[in-house]
Amino acid sequence: MNGNPKLYELLKELNIQFEYLEHPEAPTIEIAKQYWQGHDATHCKNLFFRNHKGNKHYLVLLNCDANMDIHKIEKLLKQGKLSFASPERLMRHLGVTPGSVTPFGLINDTEQQVHIFIDETLTKSEKVSFHPCINTASLIIKREDLIRFIEARGNSYDWISLYDELE
Repeated sequence: MNGNPKLYELLKELNIQFEYLEHPEAPTIEIAKQYWQGHDATHCKNLFFRNHKGNKHYLVLLNCDANMDIHKIEKLLKQGKLSFASPERLMRHLGVTPGSVTPFGLINDTEQQVHIFIDETLTKSEKVSFHPCINTASLIIKREDLIRFIEARGNSYDWISLYDELE
């Protein structure tokens, strides 16, 4: 299976079942959508930000079809000026490269420095999907298992209403 072996070990340890989809490299939502057809899950867009000082990092999870405006997200998150984190920061905090951003990268955030914001519209989804730390596969898991995973990693998170505000 493609992806970080540590991730699969942790999923097994947490008894989190998943559906594995292997596909060609899919660094963007537009490319990935063609491989997700016929699967009963909400596919997620994952955005990794840093604050202006560069001392706080945020992972934002939202429906892949949501429109994203960084200025609106800044206002909603109330964390000050945000910018996309550099590839170096992405590797340091989540252990992934651009195009492979995923909450599963939290396995590499050993000091729990990344705060997660999850769009409330995902509460309506029974299943969600993310890359397993590499964009040549996707894993579909239950939404409640995503929360169990985040809590097991010890990262803080908040549910926020992004989608309605971004329309």
